[in-house]
This record gives sequence, C-alpha cells and structure tokens, in this order.
Amino acid sequence: MQNQSITQKITDLNVCILIPTYNNQHTLKRVVDGVLTYSNNIIIVNDGSTDATTDILKDYPNIQQIHFPKNKGKGIALRTGFKAAIALGYEFAITIDSDGQHFPSDIPNFITELDQHNTKNVLIIGSRNMKQEGVPGKSSFGNKFSNFWFWFETGIKLKDTQSGFRLYPLNVIKNLKFYTNKFEFEIEVIVKSAWKDTEVKNMPIQVLYDETERVSHFRPFQDFTRISILNTWLVFLTLIYYKPRQLFRNIKKKGFKRFFVEDFLGSKDSPKKKALSVALGVFIGFSPLWGFHTLIVLTLAVFLKLNKTIAFAFSNVSLPPFIPFIIIASLELGQFILQEPISYSLKDLLDNFEVLQHLKTYIVGSFALATLGAILFGFAAYFFFGVFKKKKRVLQHD
Repeated sequence: MQNQSITQKITDLNVCILIPTYNNQHTLKRVVDGVLTYSNNIIIVNDGSTDATTDILKDYPNIQQIHFPKNKGKGIALRTGFKAAIALGYEFAITIDSDGQHFPSDIPNFITELDQHNTKNVLIIGSRNMKQEGVPGKSSFGNKFSNFWFWFETGIKLKDTQSGFRLYPLNVIKNLKFYTNKFEFEIEVIVKSAWKDTEVKNMPIQVLYDETERVSHFRPFQDFTRISILNTWLVFLTLIYYKPRQLFRNIKKKGFKRFFVEDFLGSKDSPKKKALSVALGVFIGFSPLWGFHTLIVLTLAVFLKLNKTIAFAFSNVSLPPFIPFIIIASLELGQFILQEPISYSLKDLLDNFEVLQHLKTYIVGSFALATLGAILFGFAAYFFFGVFKKKKRVLQHD
C-alpha cells in the first residue's frame, strides 16, 4: 500500500525513481517492492544481467523497463535511464542501487529535502555512516579518497561522494557532456554539476552491508584505476579552467574594488598566510615554468593551505607586457651569479628568442629572480596586511 502524501508529493515535484541493476537477483524484488510503496514512477535499467533478473522483472509489466543484451557498465545504465526520464518529462530522478544496501524508506527524506529547497537546483547524495559495523574497509578508504578529490575539484566538502542513493536535477544533467561509462561516472556527474553552480549536498541515509546476499560488481584494481585517471583529468581542468573561471566570475560579479576589499584585503586569513600566498604567487610567476604557472600555483596553494585567490593573482606578475623585462632581469642575474658575461639585444630576444642560446644562464637567473621577488613581495605584503588589519580593528572599535 502506498504512502499517499509522499506519492502525491513525488508526482507534484515530477520525480521518478531510477533503479540500475546487474545480477542482483537476491535483492532486486525487495528493492522494487519497497520503492513501489512510495511511487509507480519507476524506471529500471537491466544492465545485461545473466541471472534471474529478467524473469523477476516480468512480474512488473507496468514499470518502465530498459534491457541491455550485454553488460555496459553502471555509467551507461544511469545515462540511459536519465535520457528515458527526460523523454518522459520528469524533472528529477532518485537513483537507488538494487544490491540491497539502500533502504527505500529513505525516499521520503529525499523528497522533503527537495521540497524545502528554495531553487530546486540541488543534487542530493545519501550519506552513509561509514563507521558502522559491517562496512568494508576498502569502501571506507575509497570514500575518503573520493571525498578529498571532490573537495579539491569543487571546493565542496562532503562526507560521502560514492553513495549511489541520490537525487539528480535532470534539467542540469541534460545539458552536461559525459565521457565515462562505469562506476567513475558517479564522480564525473557530481563534479560537473557542481561546476554548473548546482548545490551538491549530503543527506544521512541508512545502509545495510549483508555479505550473504549482496553482490558488488566493483573491481578494486580496474575501477580504482579508472577513477584515478578521471580525477587526474578533472584536477587538470580544475586548475586550468574551473578555478580561474571562478575567480574571474567573482571579480566580475562584485566589481574589482569590492572584490579587492572583501576577498583580498578582507580575507580572514592571517597577515602571515596572506604574505606567504603573495610570495608563492610571485615565485611561480617569475619562474621559467611558462605555460604551467596557473596549474602549479593553485596546486601548491591547495597543498600548502595558502590563499588560492591571492597566490593566483600574484602569479600573474608575468603578464605578456612584462615578459621581456622578466627575461632580461633573469639573464642579468644569471650572468652575475655564474660570472659568464653574454651579449644580446632586446630585438634578438623578441624576434629570435636568443635566450634559448643561454638557457642555463636564464634558468639560474630566473629562479634567483623568483626567490628575490618572493622575499621582497612577501615582506611588503606582510607589512601591508598587518597595517590593514590594525586599521580594521580600530574602525570596528570606533
């Protein structure tokens, strides 16, 4: 018997429940019957099961079903299910695994969270208690690993990024391009949704790990390798595209003056941390690592726990108009350090890039310039931010 109030709310919010399944004959019926308690808006994707799954699903002729002749992977099953849901006019899809670890009784909680959300532009991931008894150690480790990289790639901290019990906004999903086919898809989709300014959040759910009936198709080596390759690519995109875009959008939204006061001067970081962030940015900006400045400075800022905005801003001391002067200064310093006088002209540097003939001198001088610049800018920034902080305190007391 259906819970009429939740069933109506699911209909009003235009939500469907998507169940991807592959060889879960022992738990599938229990999951489907549990979902039917709340809604008939169900789409089941049979991902090429070779057990009794097809026979079990014959008992549900009124449920929308998609059957693959061969196993294609969870990512393809979900993507196919999303396309079907969109074609049927649904606006949201709740995905629930068929291996019995999820409780359909948590569906009303997803609906309540969605109903109470102001904009409905939200992707909700069920958060499992990974410390409870029975949770496999590899699952706990894999979740922590995934959580860290999701935070690195989006700036959003979550407790669980791997749970398959989720609510997706289909109007966002339909405008995204995906390239992964298996378990790693569930990471790709939440990262790209976050990049599209969708709120990605956790909601506590129940979980059951019954090894006597649960069948997991996660292959530790192959799937972990796929996930690692995906995260490598997403981190690269984060550093060269997402983080810079986020910074420039923030500047455009607030205006440079307001951004400078609120995000730059008004940051809650200590003067020491701000000064170190300036020093890092200047060092990377003056270094000979052309083409990789943004990637390196943001990576180091994250791992050194420095201010990414400040570090990135000061790494742009090597803007194109300043490059010839930086090269000349590097060559002059290199000659002084190595005591190897060389002759060159500004025209040769610009037209023939003669610096390549004196690469050793340039590299030594470049890192020397980077070090000196970092020290000078760092100390100047420490003094500046220290004075600003004192003035701010005085104004607050007044």
